[in-house]
This record gives sequence, structure tokens and C-alpha cells, in this order.
Amino acid sequence: MEEAVSAAEANRRFSLLLRGVREGRSYVVTSHGKPVARLIPAGKHDGVARSARATLLSRLETQPVMNAPRWTRDELYEDDR
Repeated sequence: MEEAVSAAEANRRFSLLLRGVREGRSYVVTSHGKPVARLIPAGKHDGVARSARATLLSRLETQPVMNAPRWTRDELYEDDR
């Protein structure tokens, strides 16, 4: 469970928060009530990115090859809004 802490409080208690992170706790730093940063133990989410990448690559490998024409640079960056 992450504990919310204001940016001002995080600034005042940074060394205490780092000690908490070292012990396995996580914090969400907020500014005006909105989350802006997360303090988590290093390496806590390393496996998540690797797993997501592996899942994406395996899914792409199962997709059929499309014989679509090549796009020009202008077509790629065309704004349809």
C-alpha cells in the first residue's frame, strides 16, 4: 500500500522517506492533491517492463503480415484532427 505525501512534506522528510523505501514501503508524492511522483524500492518493478515487452513481442509475432503500401513521411505525420 502506498502512502500519499505532499511535495512539501516529502521535501522536509526526504531522508525519513528514503529510510521507509529501504524498508520496502512506497510513497506517492502529491502536488495540490494530484500524484506527481512515486518513491518505490529500486528494482521493485523491473520485471514488469520485461514481462510487458516479452508479451508484446510474442503477440506481434502471431500477427499476420500485411502487404500494405509504404507510407511517405508526410502521410505518417499527417494531422487528421
